[in-house]
Amino acid sequence: MKYQITDGTVTLGDREVLSHIYFEIRENEKIAVVGRNGAGKTTLLRLIAGQLELDRDDKRMGPGILSSRKLTVGFLSQQEFTGEQKTAKQWIMDSCPYEGAYDRQRYEYELAYDRMLTGLGFQQKDKMRSLSSFSGGERTKLALIRLLLTKPDLLLLDEPTNHLDLKTVQWLEDHLRSYEGAVVMVSHDRFFLDRTVQAVYELEDGHLKRYAGNYTEYRRQKQKNYDIQMKAYLRQQEEIKRQQQLIERFKHKPSKASFARSRKKLLERMEQAEKPREDMAHIFTGAITPLIYGSKWVAEAEHLKIGYDRPLLEVSLRIRRGQKIGILGENGSGKSTFLKTVAGFLEPLGGICRLGNQITIGYFDQFSAALESAKTVPAHFAALFPAMTEKEVRSTLGAYLFKGREASKKVSSLSGGQKARLVLAELLCARPNFLILDEPTNHMDIQAKETLESAFGAYEGTILFVSHDRYFIRQVAQSILIFEEDGVMYYPFGYEHYVERKEKERQGGSIGARVKAEEQALIAGLKAVPKAERHRLKEIPEEEAYEQWRRRLAREPMEEAARRVEALEAAINRQKEAEELWYLEHGMGEPYLQEDKELFAEYDEALQRWHECCINWYEVWENL
Repeated sequence: MKYQITDGTVTLGDREVLSHIYFEIRENEKIAVVGRNGAGKTTLLRLIAGQLELDRDDKRMGPGILSSRKLTVGFLSQQEFTGEQKTAKQWIMDSCPYEGAYDRQRYEYELAYDRMLTGLGFQQKDKMRSLSSFSGGERTKLALIRLLLTKPDLLLLDEPTNHLDLKTVQWLEDHLRSYEGAVVMVSHDRFFLDRTVQAVYELEDGHLKRYAGNYTEYRRQKQKNYDIQMKAYLRQQEEIKRQQQLIERFKHKPSKASFARSRKKLLERMEQAEKPREDMAHIFTGAITPLIYGSKWVAEAEHLKIGYDRPLLEVSLRIRRGQKIGILGENGSGKSTFLKTVAGFLEPLGGICRLGNQITIGYFDQFSAALESAKTVPAHFAALFPAMTEKEVRSTLGAYLFKGREASKKVSSLSGGQKARLVLAELLCARPNFLILDEPTNHMDIQAKETLESAFGAYEGTILFVSHDRYFIRQVAQSILIFEEDGVMYYPFGYEHYVERKEKERQGGSIGARVKAEEQALIAGLKAVPKAERHRLKEIPEEEAYEQWRRRLAREPMEEAARRVEALEAAINRQKEAEELWYLEHGMGEPYLQEDKELFAEYDEALQRWHECCINWYEVWENL
């Protein structure tokens, strides 16, 4: 145990921010603290950093905080910089503990500083620039370098990826995974958390709860716990209802009055199970279908030159119905320009760009969220969808997290993230068959992002989108379009697969067993484009190969679901045989089989899952 808070409470003003919390850091753990904005995450970091103290009541029972001896703590906060007239080198070297200009340790310190400077995208000449000349993101990088060089036993990071580009974030991921000390971080970058942390603390209503694993595992455990608690609550509610019916039925009958009284006392003594709080994110369980599906090929570009005054890129591709394609690339590479051109808002500088038959577009960019209306959110939404009843409007808005006080706000008073969420809800409810989205999750909190991820997963139309949120890309995109300096590359297997392949290539290895033979062949086909044709999309060369790949993607979950059903059927049969044998051995005649409700419920869920996979496979097979 490196650090521990026991029964800790922190009050700021008249608000109890942290309430009797338990928190510990085991050895060199990498820990994330998650929660809604304003929940108290930064307060917890400041407490660990020693900038705040526990309330006096906690100290009456003991110290409240225990830590290993000589624990050094480094804190990267959202801070104001001092000494802005100093050069970057002066400011960073001020933290060097070795004063001798020719000391070996000082030399090694400066050597490590140079490596970090390069790793974070700076040039050597930037050393001599004054701090005041750097942007906010660059200052964050410099503060990070200065902090990492000191190598504290415990590293505290408050939104470390803010203002950092993707390359820098990836460098930081690699560095933190190999960091020898412990790390506690607050971040809204879920992909970053997935790749760096080993435990997650959720801060809600002043209380902390620990989950083992990364962010994805935390979400899985949280959903599982919710499902278990909800089932227990519903079972108890059914039992309470049954007992109340018995009481009402027999309380006026003299012969059964004592029975009714005993049932009533039983209910009074029963410890009531609390209804679990619903997760703030909404999970869409049904399909969101377009009003019309449109043609098989949604859009086609042939030698399409995009840009304003001069061509930025030349693109050739076809987008098939039902594809969900995420676009990656550096700022200024032409991603937004490409979206505008496909949507018809920008004329191409050359080549062909055409939509398929009966294609209806839903378009979103950052200007789309510039809503200004004096109407309340329900009134604004109802005016757009007059066929909806008031109940349907409220229900639809609730699915997109417009509940309670937020639902009664005027549109003009909503935050940027809330307005974006409202516009996206409008787009999905209009049910076009082709969504073109430019940074749809900007300024949104995690719950809003997860709601949209679920909605886009349920949407059965085609999506072409740009996003810098890697977790969002991983959850939504089935394939990737990469905008590079020498052209556009199509990658058909999703973001996580792409990242893994890039890492293996960087390390000089191969993708290995995770890529099957047919996938290797497809990827090899991407590289087979002559250098003279690199301006073209490196697309799968044969439509037949694409169709086989799509069918396999649909077939594999179906086969897995079938194996699950077979395994559960075998378990049920074994249980029946064991019960029959027991009854026969004890001479009790015909056996009375007790159903294992949980096992049968699991079997029913597996059967339903297999049925859904079969339907999905058939739809894919029929449409290809």
